[in-house]
Amino acid sequence: MNIVVHAHFKKQYQTLRRNQKNKFKERRDIFLRDPFHPLLNNHPLRGKYNGYRSINIGGDLRVVYRVIAKDTAYFVAIGPHRILYRE
Repeated sequence: MNIVVHAHFKKQYQTLRRNQKNKFKERRDIFLRDPFHPLLNNHPLRGKYNGYRSINIGGDLRVVYRVIAKDTAYFVAIGPHRILYRE
């Protein structure tokens, strides 16, 4: 699996604390090997993110992404559940 990141994702990533960035890197590596590894709790989203999926990074931190090709994921957002999914 390959990952492409949106500019918005990059901006959000820069605001994370060091331990959150480290946790993201761990989960990203798992995602690259197996996008549906049980630790990631990979699941489809509804509502404004219909057609996107989410993976758990740790605690309340989530990554929202969309599969754009058979082997490519487009990471569009990273942040706490309560902020990403508010209406």
